[in-house]
Amino acid sequence: MARVKLETPDKFIFSTRIKVRIDDINYGGHLSNDKVLSIVHEARLRFLNSLGFSELDLAGVSIIMADVAAIYKSEGFQGDELEIEIAVKDFTTMGFDIFYKILNLTTGKDLALVKTGIVCFDYKARKVQTVPKEFLKLFT
Repeated sequence: MARVKLETPDKFIFSTRIKVRIDDINYGGHLSNDKVLSIVHEARLRFLNSLGFSELDLAGVSIIMADVAAIYKSEGFQGDELEIEIAVKDFTTMGFDIFYKILNLTTGKDLALVKTGIVCFDYKARKVQTVPKEFLKLFT
């Protein structure tokens, strides 16, 4: 079976820490795969906020997630402290990719590498939008 492959970006520009909560744990006793998506969502919000933006106001447009890929490397447990590093790359006219490298600081192991494909979007018109120049210039 073919496995998903992600190329780890060379440069991560933001970092935040999040603790694994008890409701992040599945019946297997470890961090649930779907909760990893919630954790990267929280990290993305913190990242955008650090730049003065939000998911609903990225320099005048909103964003919507178009795709996601995740490679799980190790387990996480309740109380573990995770460091999530973020990189932004692969800009197109309408979107870009955000990469999240998750390190379990408690165990010292890489936990996951996640990529979300982000598209700029107008929720009222229900249409894709161009990446705002104000946001793009932060990365070029």
